[in-house]
Amino acid sequence: MPSSAEYLEFVLDQLNGVGELSHRKMMGEYILYYKGKVIGGIYDNRLLLKDVPPVRLLVPDCRLELPYEGGKPMIAVDDVDDAEKLRSIVEAAYDGVS
Repeated sequence: MPSSAEYLEFVLDQLNGVGELSHRKMMGEYILYYKGKVIGGIYDNRLLLKDVPPVRLLVPDCRLELPYEGGKPMIAVDDVDDAEKLRSIVEAAYDGVS
């Protein structure tokens, strides 16, 4: 099931003010970029971020999920309602991505 534009807009609204955040639609899903680096995406209306140590520190009880069949496991971010925490997690994802 492709992700909805409404869910994407909700997540982007929550991340308002984080700066340099962009996205690109790809095969019904959305790849998220922060400061030019791929940090994760929206897959089946789920926010999934790359599995990097700084994110694991902020989400210690994280759950790994596949973005699509054959993809690498990513950290599922369930609490997208807390905008401040979500911005911190996205910044941590950027710090952990090479």
